[in-house]
Amino acid sequence: MCGVDEVGRGPLAGPVYASAVIFPDFEIEQVNDSKKLSAKKRENIFEILQKNNAIYSIGTATVEEIDKINILNATKLAMTRAIENLNLKPDLILVDGNFAPNFDIKCQNIIKGDSISYSIACASIIAKVLRDKFMCSLHEKFSCYDFINNKGYGTQKHIEAIKKFGPCIYHRKSFLKKILI
Repeated sequence: MCGVDEVGRGPLAGPVYASAVIFPDFEIEQVNDSKKLSAKKRENIFEILQKNNAIYSIGTATVEEIDKINILNATKLAMTRAIENLNLKPDLILVDGNFAPNFDIKCQNIIKGDSISYSIACASIIAKVLRDKFMCSLHEKFSCYDFINNKGYGTQKHIEAIKKFGPCIYHRKSFLKKILI
């Protein structure tokens, strides 16, 4: 069994990340929906998953893909890539939410799955930690957008920076139409 979840559908900048996690054969008490955990707890859980050799993979969709095919299709693309990147093929895929790509493997959608399914919650945490790290890595080159604090989300400071400096190559042009009027 494999859990799949994504992060980064709503931000103004950066790729969307999806993670696929084969159900770990060990339990971590604090595992929950990544949005309900502090950054520190997410990072600690991610470390435990890595130390215990959890089987997982990541798939992403770029800003260019998001702008070309829309965020929903880009999310499905990232999920498909995450499944394709797994070293072990699951018999069943549990996907957070009410949509999923067309996999050639049996798939079940679970609304609020990151709060219900252990493997989906693990996928949520892994995707969130790795996307956040990526966004923080952009801060050095694009510090005016404050990516280290907003991770690409539309905070007031981030929107003001876009208006002042214009978008950078990591901004989703299709998400900025109302901001850049």
